[in-house]
Order: sequence, then structure tokens, then C-alpha cells
Amino acid sequence: MTAGFQLGVIGSLTLSVASSVAIVICNKALISTLGFPFATTLTSWHLMVTFCTLNVAQRLRFFEPKAIDGQTVVLFGLLNGTSIGLLNLSLGFNSIGFYQMTKLAIIPFTVLLETIFLKKRFSETIKFSLLVLLLGVGIASVTDLKLNFLGSILSGLAISTTCVGQILTNTIQRKLKVTSTQLLYQSAPYQAAILFATGPFVDQLLTSRSVFAHKYTFPVVGFIVLSCVIAVSVNFSTFLVIGTTSPVTYQVLGHLKTCLVLSFGYTLLRDPFTARNILGILVAIFGMALYSYFLVREGRKKAAGDALPVSQMPEKETEPLLASTKDGGDAKKANGVAHDC
Repeated sequence: MTAGFQLGVIGSLTLSVASSVAIVICNKALISTLGFPFATTLTSWHLMVTFCTLNVAQRLRFFEPKAIDGQTVVLFGLLNGTSIGLLNLSLGFNSIGFYQMTKLAIIPFTVLLETIFLKKRFSETIKFSLLVLLLGVGIASVTDLKLNFLGSILSGLAISTTCVGQILTNTIQRKLKVTSTQLLYQSAPYQAAILFATGPFVDQLLTSRSVFAHKYTFPVVGFIVLSCVIAVSVNFSTFLVIGTTSPVTYQVLGHLKTCLVLSFGYTLLRDPFTARNILGILVAIFGMALYSYFLVREGRKKAAGDALPVSQMPEKETEPLLASTKDGGDAKKANGVAHDC
């Protein structure tokens, strides 16, 4: 792992955290203070502004677009858009505590899917650190756990679509050799389209109010514009982080954001804060530190193994090199259908 790549990863993580915390604070003011509760419709506007921004950037030659199979892009965009709508519905039909449990369940479900379908192995130390992290976030954020049948179904669908969408974000970038910007540019219109079409209905179902009948004052419009501007950074950094790290690391980062939001809510907005919140945040931060330490340590071990001279490697390690020349045609075919994984 080169120093330049490490700096890029650190930069993407920092951008993701900063932009996500900023948009949460902005949206909290927009929804709670200014009374604009239409979260799904707002997300569709975020994605439309993101696409327009990337379109301008592409015309100014800030990046080169890369053609991706149309079916892959459409299905990927619709899947991600659907997951956002399902998460909002899950929040609307469940208690806050159960919704937080839904978000916590994304990490173990992602690990399970990657283990089964992608044959990825997670060490016991990584699993332990994730357990500590989830325990801490659970203590800090989960309160009541009221269950209902419809809410449970929506949460299950939200978890499934979110995990698959994030795994595909990573897989498509690696297998098809596209950057995070190129993938976001291609998929954002489809994500925006499904949310733009369904958002007003979802929001009306959850709030019993129409987004079209809302009174748009100058402060409301101002915060909507600010939210859309920040969202460009949020969407870009999301694809960047998943592409340069992994879906599990992105979820770990998401729980760091949860802890930061709780802390900012107390210090800036004077939200209620208890000893339980403090304990949970400290445990979660400890879990994140363990995860980072074990991840870096395993990365160094792998890099050291890759750097061994051929003479020091077991004979069986060299066998695939011979097979790769024979199976080159099959490998090219596999790359062509990688998006189906």
C-alpha cells in the first residue's frame, strides 16, 4: 500500500465524516426547527444536484466519464434509491430504538453476505472489534425496542438492499475499473429518478402532509440549498470510501458519525445527554480503534507476504500464474459479468 494511496484513504474518510456530520446538523435544523419533514423528497433533490454538479465537472474535463453496461447501472441505481426509501419507511413505521438496531444490523449482515458470496474472510480479531463497536453504539443510541410486523418487514428489506447496494458499489469499482466519480455520475440519475417519483408519496404516508403544499419561506429554501450543496460532498465521499476501503469499513465510519452527531447534538443543540450515552460512545470509539488497529496490522502482514521473493514462496503459490495464461479467456468473461455478483 503506497503512501499516496494511504493519504487518499485518509482524505476520503475525513471528507466523509465532516460532510456527513455537517448535513445531519443542517437537516436537523431544516426538519426540526423549520418544520420541513420531507426527507425522502429532499434526498431526491440531493441526488439531482449531485448529478448536475458532476455533469458540469465532466464538461469542464475534471474527470473522464467511462461507459458502464446500461443494465448494471440502472439496476444499481434503482437498488440504491430503493434502499434509501426503505430506510426512511423503516424509521417511519418503527420506534427510534428499533431503527437504530436496523442500522446496527447492517454490519453483521454485510459480513455474512461477503463471507458467503464473495468468499471473503474476516479474522476473529476483526469480528471482535466489530462486536465491541456495535455494543457501544447500541448502548449510546438504542432506547426503546417496540416491534410491529410491517415495521420489521420494512427493516429487513432496508438491511438487505443497503448491504447489497454497498457491496456492489465496491465490487463494480474494482471489477469494472471505474472510479467513484464515474460510478456516481452514471448511477445518480437513476437513484434520483426513483426517489423523485416515490418520495412525495412516501413522505405523505409518513407525515400526512404534502411536499407540494408546504410553505417555502426564505430560510427553508436557504437550508434546502445548503443541504443539497453539502450532499454533493456526502454522495461523492460515500462512493469514494466504499471504493477505496470496503463496505464494512464504511459502516464502521457511519457509526463514528453517529457518535459525533450525538456529541454535537449535546454541545451545540443542547440535546439530552446521559451517562449511558457517554459510556456507549466511549465503548464505540474503543471498538473503532481496535478495528483500525487490527485492519492496519493485517494489511501490513499481507503487504509483507506479497513482497516476499518468489524463491521464498510455497510452490503452490506459483501454480495460478501458469493457470492464468491458460484461462485468460475465462478471466475476461468473468470480468464482463462481475456486476452480477
